[in-house]
Amino acid sequence: MAAHLINLDDIHLTFGGTPLLVGAGLTVSPGERICLVGRNGSGKSTLLKIAAGLVEPDRGKRFVHPDVRVRYLAQDVDFTGYSTAIDYVEAGLGPLDESYTAHRMLDELGVPADADPQTLSGGEARRLALAHVLAPQPEVLLLDEPTNHLDLPTIEWLEKTLGGLRSAMVLISHDRRMLEALSRSCVWIDRGRARHLDLGFAHFEAWRDKVLEEEEAERHKLDRKIERELEWMYSGGVTGRRKRNMRRVGEMHKLRQERKEWLSAPGQARMTTTEAGQSGKLVVEATGLTKSYDGREIVRSFTTRIGRGDRIGLVGPNGAGKTTLLNMLTGQLEPDTGTIKLGTNIEMISLDQRRAALNPEDRVADVLTGGRGDYVEINGQRKHVASYLSDFLFQPEQSRSPVKVLSGGERARLLLAKALAKPSNLMVLDEPTNDLDIETLDLLQELLADYTGTLLLVSHDRDFLDRVATSVIVSEGDGEWGEYAGGYTDMLAQRGASVGKPAKYREPNRDQSSTSGSKTVAAPAKAAEAKSKRKMSFKEQHALKTLPETMRKLEAEIAALAKKVGDGDLYVRDQTAFNAATARMGKAQAELAAAEEQWLELEMLREEIEG
Repeated sequence: MAAHLINLDDIHLTFGGTPLLVGAGLTVSPGERICLVGRNGSGKSTLLKIAAGLVEPDRGKRFVHPDVRVRYLAQDVDFTGYSTAIDYVEAGLGPLDESYTAHRMLDELGVPADADPQTLSGGEARRLALAHVLAPQPEVLLLDEPTNHLDLPTIEWLEKTLGGLRSAMVLISHDRRMLEALSRSCVWIDRGRARHLDLGFAHFEAWRDKVLEEEEAERHKLDRKIERELEWMYSGGVTGRRKRNMRRVGEMHKLRQERKEWLSAPGQARMTTTEAGQSGKLVVEATGLTKSYDGREIVRSFTTRIGRGDRIGLVGPNGAGKTTLLNMLTGQLEPDTGTIKLGTNIEMISLDQRRAALNPEDRVADVLTGGRGDYVEINGQRKHVASYLSDFLFQPEQSRSPVKVLSGGERARLLLAKALAKPSNLMVLDEPTNDLDIETLDLLQELLADYTGTLLLVSHDRDFLDRVATSVIVSEGDGEWGEYAGGYTDMLAQRGASVGKPAKYREPNRDQSSTSGSKTVAAPAKAAEAKSKRKMSFKEQHALKTLPETMRKLEAEIAALAKKVGDGDLYVRDQTAFNAATARMGKAQAELAAAEEQWLELEMLREEIEG
């Protein structure tokens, strides 16, 4: 076999007058595993399509060895012309491939051979597309976001399967864990050019940061050189030696062009949340939740307590009922049996993974302003919509574009911008990582780490769960759901099994008294006996009865004071009254927090005694 299976050299491509690829290159050798990284819109998918022969560059050379089979997995697959799943998979086989390999791959991925491709769900369609490219075991695999729409069990199967193949592969993915496991080298698409690192993705971010730091140092040197040249020009250097120095003037223009290129380097997104007033200490209390559809039990006798500041991840196979459980926990869906108690002063925002909240015909700016003016209010301050959009890496001219022209990643960022502009203390995110590039994911993780409210998160991104979640609720099968302290990796260690498989170990007597709902080992028998003899004093009973009314009065007082302080003219009219209202509001908020803490402790004590 030749040293190079695919070689792209000096690839140039312009879209809509804007250069997308400028001299980019890509070389794939036998057995090589390359991760293709870069920002959304940088040209990663386009370069992969050029390698697959689906896009013709404006300039450059493409070589593919004639004896090499290349299979390309697109983000969106067209099944037109295929009546069954097996027809589509067999269409990808070569003349020497056996038909049984197509059936075996469909079996492993759980797609019926006679299924109609046009009626499959997003996850099923993705598994069918994977079967099409994996069944022939080609020499080169070009994979564009292969984990999209897949659940955790399938992602882990795919990672293991790809790791065992002899095929060379080029992989685009936002799944950091998969990139670290599979890649041996990186190609970074940056400002139209391809930068190469002969190490796997685990080393990429440190290398990228070093490259950008070195560029920043070079930019400062360039700025100083331009200043010296300008000083020479303005001092009469050009007119004094016009003929001899025209070349120097030309070099000055070249320096300015270089500086322009430096300034066009990708900026940093600057996401921020608009946080509402503090919610109650107890955010969600669920007791004995049960829900069934068509005779199938989705949730069975699930109990948990979620406190302020908790970050709860929900995981499980597709169809396990994650969205159903999430909707019950947020009060949007009534359980068949059981009770849901939501805490006080909750302001919730949610992010829809299907992008259903966006009208394709709306202008990007109107999504944020509702068509009313050119300003949005962020943390109490008015900000021009174009400036706010630039914090999410949109160009100023994009604010006037319709939503329908945005890429999947840009729509994801727009939805984030819309959601984060609203005041909240409870954030509900359903697959927020879909279509986001790794840099934006990093920023979202930092933002959520600083968020003082409560987070409910449905995700199949293992690394994201590890970085964000304080506990994980996972489907145990047959409607059972368990909760484990920590992130995804912690959950695996406690369960002793991956998602989609029954837990090998389950701690006894799950203690529901913890605000995070995590599992704890049962208390010793003597301690349990001592608790059973405990009784609430008259003072404790009286406090438990009267505290809810006290909290309601404090909440009403705080709301009235907030309205008073929010009057922009009060400070000018009566500074003393403004200071007094501000001081009292702070004191009332402290009193409310103390009352909530006391009520929660007493309520937990009552449950222990009665339980």
